[in-house]
Amino acid sequence: MIEETVKRYRAYLGKLRAYRHAMGLMNYDMNTIMPKGAGPIVGETFGVLSEAVYDMYTSPETEAMQREILAHRDEVDPILVRTAELATEERARIACIPKDEYVQYTIDQTTADQVWHEAKLKSDFPMFLPHLEKLIAAKKRFARYYRPDAPVYGTMLDEYEKGLCTETLDRFFKTVRDRLVPVIAKIKEQPDVSFLHRYYPIAEQRIFSDYLMDVLGLDRNHCIIGETEHPFTTEFTKYDVRITTHYHEDMVEASMYSVIHEGGHATYERNIADEIAKTPLGRGVSMSVHEGQSRFFENIIGRSEPFIEAIFPKMQEIFPAQLKDVTAHDFYVAVNKAEPSLIRTEADELTYPLHVMIRYELEKRLFDGDLEAKDLPKEWNRMYKEYLGIDVPDDRRGVLQDSHWASGLFGYFPSYALGSAFGAQLIKRMEREFDVWSSVRAGDLKPIVAWLTEHIYRFGSIKEPTQLMEEAFGAPFDPTYYTDYLTAKFTKLYHLN
Repeated sequence: MIEETVKRYRAYLGKLRAYRHAMGLMNYDMNTIMPKGAGPIVGETFGVLSEAVYDMYTSPETEAMQREILAHRDEVDPILVRTAELATEERARIACIPKDEYVQYTIDQTTADQVWHEAKLKSDFPMFLPHLEKLIAAKKRFARYYRPDAPVYGTMLDEYEKGLCTETLDRFFKTVRDRLVPVIAKIKEQPDVSFLHRYYPIAEQRIFSDYLMDVLGLDRNHCIIGETEHPFTTEFTKYDVRITTHYHEDMVEASMYSVIHEGGHATYERNIADEIAKTPLGRGVSMSVHEGQSRFFENIIGRSEPFIEAIFPKMQEIFPAQLKDVTAHDFYVAVNKAEPSLIRTEADELTYPLHVMIRYELEKRLFDGDLEAKDLPKEWNRMYKEYLGIDVPDDRRGVLQDSHWASGLFGYFPSYALGSAFGAQLIKRMEREFDVWSSVRAGDLKPIVAWLTEHIYRFGSIKEPTQLMEEAFGAPFDPTYYTDYLTAKFTKLYHLN
């Protein structure tokens, strides 16, 4: 009896994967090469596919199969048992939402994303506002359907990081703010970074991106790079991972670090164990862990002096005129310039968590009922002045800069700061076990990827996030590793002692 159920459940999972694969391909296309005018028909298609997925998730047959597998867990492959456990949790989130609302939300989300692209180009928040309000209202309803008595924003945080709550994040950001703001305040004189803003042709930047992907060890048979307004990574399985970047002719470091960041996501996905690759467990376990990998490669490795020394000869080969009077050390200092700025994705390591903290505070107030969507630009601008001391000139470089809210990803932003902190604790553990920096200086990241694969990547979603990371750290999570790392790095860079 259980053998027949297992067979039917595996067939169900295969069909579900196919639907989600199709929707993922459409989303990737929508954000890279889709014609602007195709938005409405794409929204309709998303609606049809999302209805089919909803029916599959919520059908009595699906629930019965999952219950039987869990009731016979000792007789079933542990991977399938874990799959059924996570699927049961996901089913509970979806089944409480009326189907018509679920489908309409998918359509509204697709429309919002299209409008956001245009609104950002025009710096026109009022154009985007009604679509944002729809998404916020829907997410509030969905959270209350799922956990009527729980704080709405806490339910959203839990969707991206199981067990995460505002109390934990409040303590985390307080530690970050208390320890890093005094360091930021000490920085007065800035290095000359004008060479970063010379003319770097996009054609040559594309060649450089290919080189960086090779350094990261990304197999081009299974990982490609595209171009978009807001860089992201899409992973269908470990065998099909797609990263994106955005090129600026006068900001060579912008695309450089988006490629390394998205390449970190891809490295995680590409090294998940083969035996779970085509199952729902064959993906990163949480967004904080995932962002921990991208931020680790982007900053701790990618902005280190040994890494710059390793890649700089190739940079000078690709950009000979732009870097003819620049040394590797000059470049290292320049890409670590710490100064309050407008754009989160281009922010330095030291001020970056303050960008995330602003978004966290705004989201928390939005879903606690203390802030209305129409007031977001005013509050965004006020908080940038308060936390970073800068004036926001327009919505394009302010409240409209990120794509996350247009995609309904409320509760996602804290993952970036937590992930950054995870990376600082991971590097300390690595340094105790092998000579990390000799490998980096040689341009060989294979030992690092192998260590991360052994401790994190291969498990996919088999383990709970907290268990996985505490085992990788060899200790409970401690944010002071992060603040100590940043304090030491920028004290040395800026001679603050």
